Amino acid sequence: MQETAVKSGHIPATEKAIDPVCGMSVTPGTGKPTLNYKGDDYHFCSSKCHDRFGNDPYFYLSGNNARKKAMDAEGAARGTIYTCPMDPEIVQEGPGTCPICGMALEPASGVSDEPNHELIDFTRRLWVSALASVPLLVLTMGPMLGLPVRTWIGEGVAIYLEALLATPVVLWAALPFFKRGWTSLVTRHLNMWTLIMIGVGAAYLYSMVATFLPFLFPDELKGASGHMPVYFEAAAVIVALVFVGQVLELNARERTGDAIRALLDLAPKTARRITPDGDEYDAPLENVLEGDKLRVRPGEAVPVDGVVLEGTSSIDESLVTGEPVPVQKSAGDKVTGGTLNKTGSFVMQAELVGADTMLSKIVDMVSSAQRSRAPIQGLADRVAGYFVPTVVGVAVLAFVVWLLVGPSPSLVHAIVAAVSVLIIACPCALGLATPVSIMTATGRGAQAGVLVKTAESLERLASVDTIVVDKTGTLTEGKPAVSDLVTVSGISEEDLLRLAGALEKGSEHPLAEAILGEADKRSVQLAEAADFEAVTGKGVRARVGADEVLFGNAAFAAESGADLSAVESRAEELAELGKTVMYLVRVSGGQAALQGLVAVADPIKPNARAAIDALHRDGIRIVMATGDAPRTAQAVATALGIDEVRAGVLPEGKQKLIEDLKEAGATVAMAGDGVNDAPALAAADVGLAMGTGADVAVESAGMTLLKGDLEGIVRARKLARATVRNIRQNLFFAFIYNTVGVPVAAGILYPVFGILLSPMLAAAAMSLSSVSVISNALRLRRLKL
Repeated sequence: MQETAVKSGHIPATEKAIDPVCGMSVTPGTGKPTLNYKGDDYHFCSSKCHDRFGNDPYFYLSGNNARKKAMDAEGAARGTIYTCPMDPEIVQEGPGTCPICGMALEPASGVSDEPNHELIDFTRRLWVSALASVPLLVLTMGPMLGLPVRTWIGEGVAIYLEALLATPVVLWAALPFFKRGWTSLVTRHLNMWTLIMIGVGAAYLYSMVATFLPFLFPDELKGASGHMPVYFEAAAVIVALVFVGQVLELNARERTGDAIRALLDLAPKTARRITPDGDEYDAPLENVLEGDKLRVRPGEAVPVDGVVLEGTSSIDESLVTGEPVPVQKSAGDKVTGGTLNKTGSFVMQAELVGADTMLSKIVDMVSSAQRSRAPIQGLADRVAGYFVPTVVGVAVLAFVVWLLVGPSPSLVHAIVAAVSVLIIACPCALGLATPVSIMTATGRGAQAGVLVKTAESLERLASVDTIVVDKTGTLTEGKPAVSDLVTVSGISEEDLLRLAGALEKGSEHPLAEAILGEADKRSVQLAEAADFEAVTGKGVRARVGADEVLFGNAAFAAESGADLSAVESRAEELAELGKTVMYLVRVSGGQAALQGLVAVADPIKPNARAAIDALHRDGIRIVMATGDAPRTAQAVATALGIDEVRAGVLPEGKQKLIEDLKEAGATVAMAGDGVNDAPALAAADVGLAMGTGADVAVESAGMTLLKGDLEGIVRARKLARATVRNIRQNLFFAFIYNTVGVPVAAGILYPVFGILLSPMLAAAAMSLSSVSVISNALRLRRLKL
C-alpha cells in the first residue's frame, strides 16, 4: 500500500521518507514540512505539497493521485489547440499567427489563463501612436484654426519635427500592420491590412523623400515657403485610429470567453467526499474521480454527474432543461453537475468527472459554436479584394506612362502621380465606413433596450428568415403564478388558499412560491400545519387542526379515496392549457373529501403575441424549442400562433435544431435566456439573449434585449436593416471619391486641362470622403425604432 510506504512516524532520522504528493525522497528532521494524519507523520519536500496533502489526504493515500496523474498526462499529450478567430479552418497546437490574415491565434477552448499578449502589445503601441499624433495634428492643423505654430518655429523646423514624430509610429508602432499587409500579399488574401500598409507606407515614404530630397521635385509643386508638402500626420493618425479599432476589437474578443467562464463557475470549487472509513471533508473538485462518494447539502451545487445513493431532494435542473420547476430526486436517480440542490441532503456516487460531465460538454458546445461561426467578410474587405490590386495597378501604370511620355522632369512627375494615386486611395474612409455606423447604431439601440455585442450580429440579423425561441423567460415570464382556483364542497377560494398555503409555507418549490404569493396578494391568513410530510413525486400532507390535509397531483388525491369526478373535466381543460393542476383533499373522521383545485401557470408575456405577429408580417418563421412537456409547450404555441414546436429538447437538441435549420438553408436567430440556451445562442447566425436571464446566455449571444422584451427583436431587426443600409451608403461615399479621384490623381485630365492632382489635393479628397462617411453615419441617431 502507498500509505505504508510514506508513513514515517517510526522512520529513523537517517532513513528517507517519500513525499506522498510528488513522490520525492525527503530526509526527516531536516526542517522540511511534516503533517500528522491519523497518528502517522508524513514528510514533504515543500510547503506546497504539504498544503495539497492537508486539503485532501485520502486522495493521496488511496492511489487516486496516481490515477489522476495518468489522466492528466493523457490530456497534456494532446496539447492546447489554437485557432484563428477570423479563419477558423486554421488549427494548430500551441500559439502562433494565422498564415492567412496574420492575426494572433487564440485558444480553441475560448478561455486561457495566459494574458492576451496581443492586446497588451497593441495597447502600448496605441499610446505611442496617440502621443505622437496629437502634436502632429497641432503642427499641421494649427494654422487652419488660427494657431500659427509653423510660423513661430519655421516651416523647415516644423517639417523635420513632423518626420521625427511620425517615424517611431510608422517604423515601430505600425510594424504589426505591415507584417499583416505583407502576409496578405504573400498569401494573396488581399484585405484591409493591404490597404493600410500601402496607404501608410506611401504617405510616409513620399513625405520622407520630400523632406530630405526636396530637390527631386519641381519648384512649381513646392509651397510658398519653398518646401514640398508632406503627409506625416496622415500616416501617424491612420495608424493611431486603426489601433483604436484593434484594441476595441481585442477587448470584445476577450469578453467572448466570459460565457465559458460563467459556465465553469456553475461548478463548485469543492465537493464533500465521504471516505470508506466514513470520514467527511471538503475536497478540491479536481481531485474527485469516478466512484467517489459525495454528500450534497441543501443550497449546494451538485459537483459532478452521478447517481443518488441515499436521501431525497428537490433539484433545480434549469441548467439542463431551462425550466424553473425543481425535480424530485431519490435513490437511483441521476443528477447533473452544476445543478442546484434546493431542499434535502443526499449522498451520490460520482460517475462522470472532469471533461466528461454535462457541464463540461455544454462548455465545449459553446466554445465549438463560437469557433465554427466564421465572421462575415465585411463589404469593405470584399470590395478591397478588387480595389487594392486595381489601385496598385493604376499607380504603377501612372508611373510608367508619366515616365515614358510625361513632360520634363518626367521621373518627378511619375513619382508625384503614383504617390497621389496611393494617397487618395488611403483606406481612412474605408476603415471608418463600418465602425462609425456600428458605433452610432449601438448607441441608438441601447436607447431602445437593444445591446449589440458584435457588428456581425447586426449584419446577420438583417437577413434572418427564421427565429428559434425558448419558452420560459422568453415567451413567458419565467415565474409561475396561480391562474385558477376551483372550489368544491362549498368552501371559498380564500379557504382553499388558506389550507394549500399552510402545507406549502415551509417549501422552497417555485409552485409553493406561486401559492404563497397569491395568498399574500389576497391577504389570506394561513392555517397552522403540523406533522408535515413530503411524498416524492406526488405532493405533501400535514395535519391542520384535527384533520389530515393532502395537496398534490391527481394520483396522490385518488390514493386518499376522495371522489375526483366533479372536477375531472375542468382539470383536463386546465392541463390542456399547459397549466400544472394540484388537488387539495381534507380527511376528516376517516372520510376523504376533495376541497378544490389550484392551477399554476407560467404567464405569457403581455406583448409576446404582438411581437410574433409583427415578425410574421416581416416574413419570419417562428420555431419554439423548449425543455418543457409537449402539452404545455403546445398550449403556449397555440396561444401565440407559433409556426413550429419542439418540446422536451435538451441543450444539445437545441443546438442540433439550429444546425439542422442552417443546413436546410435558413438564416437563423435564436432568442433565449437560460443557461441551457447558451450553446444554441452561440451556434445561431445571431444569438438574442433576454437581458433578464442568465449571464451565460447574455455572454453567448450577439445581441441582448435589455428589458427581456420580445418586441426588442422587432426593434433590433429594424436597427440591423438601417445599419446595413447605412454601411452600404458609407462605402459608396468612401469609394466614389476614389473612383473619381484615382484617375484624376493619375493625370487623366492633364492632356486636356493641364491639371495634375497634387498629393495635397489627394489628401483633401481623402478627408472629404471621411467627413461624408461620418456625417451619414450620425443620421442613425435619429432612427425611429
